[in-house]
Amino acid sequence: MAKTTPLYDEHVALGAKLVDFAGWQMPINYGSQIVEHRAVREDAGMFDVSHMRPVDIYGADARAFLRYVLANDVAKIDEVGRALYTCMLNTHGGVLDDLIVYHLGEHWYRIVVNAATAEKDRAWLHSLAHEFDVTVEEFQDSAIIAVQGPAAADKIADALGEHAERAAALKAFRGFADGDWSIGRTGYTGEDGYEIVMPADQAVATWQALKNAGVAPIGLGARDTLRLEAGLNLYGQDMDEDTTPLESGLGWTVAFSPEDRQFIGREALELARELADGKKLVGLVLDERGVMRHGAAVRIAGDQATAAADAAGTITSGSFGPTVQCSIAMARVPKDWEGDVEVALRRDWKPARIVSYPFVRKGRSRIAPKTD
Repeated sequence: MAKTTPLYDEHVALGAKLVDFAGWQMPINYGSQIVEHRAVREDAGMFDVSHMRPVDIYGADARAFLRYVLANDVAKIDEVGRALYTCMLNTHGGVLDDLIVYHLGEHWYRIVVNAATAEKDRAWLHSLAHEFDVTVEEFQDSAIIAVQGPAAADKIADALGEHAERAAALKAFRGFADGDWSIGRTGYTGEDGYEIVMPADQAVATWQALKNAGVAPIGLGARDTLRLEAGLNLYGQDMDEDTTPLESGLGWTVAFSPEDRQFIGREALELARELADGKKLVGLVLDERGVMRHGAAVRIAGDQATAAADAAGTITSGSFGPTVQCSIAMARVPKDWEGDVEVALRRDWKPARIVSYPFVRKGRSRIAPKTD
């Protein structure tokens, strides 16, 4: 039976369409997914992301432990209150999970892991922790609400009570802990906003206060199109245990310097860096009608001999982008591909072009018009 978050009854009362997501009953939308998408781009929306799990790492070796476990280097956030995006890798350099790590206090860090990987992540961390003076502990009975959008900072002022002033003063990728609460100025939409961890029994009151302040409830459907427009990876599609950060557009999250820092997966990634062949993650734009979807084949333009089953490229995430008003995608293709490609849509090959992502920044499209 699927699990439910502390906000389940709120979703039902709002008429949400509920779906099973990683074993949780979650709202896909509350009516119109496009209206919800635009609410976040233009104003402020809130997401129940309580299916994600906060895990605390604390103890004298917490910093050393995370420098070994994570591909990015937590030495970059030695100042308490800073946050860092990173991947956690296996020994082959594959991505076990992507996550944000928050430095919340002396010898205390909090990571928030994805719902689909939570059990695996905890088991992995515990298997490594015995070599360090650390405790790995899930923050029990918690809820997480993400408030995102250009008006997020203004609207939380009326809803977060004693935490509001301190939250509003945060800079991007900063956070703090206050009792059982932690708030980070982070998110998964490409907009300004906050991710708020709180005790489960305070979630309903906080949700209702945010709704009364004019923050719109948003489902996972709009969350997906928002993150795609922002060029943000989805675990299980754009990356997984069999793909490295280097072939997932996440090379920037790997800290190879200093050279003497040993982290899990480093040796495999160093070998992968030297390979001339291999693949990369790119953005695609479809200039004709149609919608690119996960799993569609991609071939270089004009290669009439290659069938979909033999195509060298694959769409990892694709959809219609409500902000950009066209179909966009992320695709894994050979390293040397540039320019025009073709995507298999149903029985036809449709022309598309490789572009840089994010597709949207600060609410505006970055896609240049097609030139002949």
